[in-house]
Amino acid sequence: MVIKTKAIVLTSLKYGESDLIVKSMTQEGTKTYLLKRLLKSQSKKGSPSRAKLNISYFQPLTQLNILANHNNKGNLNSIKEASISYLYQTISTDIYKQAIAFFLAETLANCLIEEESNPQLFQYIEASFIWLDTHGQTSNFHLLFLLNLTKYLGFYPEIGNKNYSYFDLREGYFTESKPQIDFIYGEKLKLFKSLIGINFDVIGRLQLNSKSRNRLLNILLEYYQLHLSGFRIPKSLKVLKEVFD
Repeated sequence: MVIKTKAIVLTSLKYGESDLIVKSMTQEGTKTYLLKRLLKSQSKKGSPSRAKLNISYFQPLTQLNILANHNNKGNLNSIKEASISYLYQTISTDIYKQAIAFFLAETLANCLIEEESNPQLFQYIEASFIWLDTHGQTSNFHLLFLLNLTKYLGFYPEIGNKNYSYFDLREGYFTESKPQIDFIYGEKLKLFKSLIGINFDVIGRLQLNSKSRNRLLNILLEYYQLHLSGFRIPKSLKVLKEVFD
């Protein structure tokens, strides 16, 4: 079935000598595409497929309009045509935003499996990275992005008892009874609470130094590991921390 949809690239992996496997979040759900012969020299003439696709389109988090062939037989999908739907102005040149973008692209690839259409999730990802591209004061962006992403993944914290002394990471709620394992309290709890109920426009007001930022990020990644089977800590985490340190 040929589909027109927006897509946000998550990962690109070379396959063989000339093919590319691309995992993307689309308006139709998370899809994986096999782009045959894309890595062959695009200077060659007479190839309509290469004329309509460009390898530069398939960098992590690139936002595209695509014409794709989606099949239901378990085989990889294919892309017939692609064009940029939103051209980043600062993410491609700002080292801090680049580090955030690569880290979150890898995180999303770990979180999102092949699934049906989820328009709200797609809109959240699309709008969030446009916000990142068009604003300064973004050093805490990835923290709020990760917390709010849990709304769409099904394990956003239950905040009815936000003033309680402990947060049970495994159960996802605040409590006055100290859990036996997998919980936060004290300064870690204060950091965690600082993200709840805010939007991107106020994240610049969070007074976090690199130590606090890393501590909060570690809490969020532990939370993901407890709630997503098979979730892997992104390899790009080390680069992210080095850039902000």
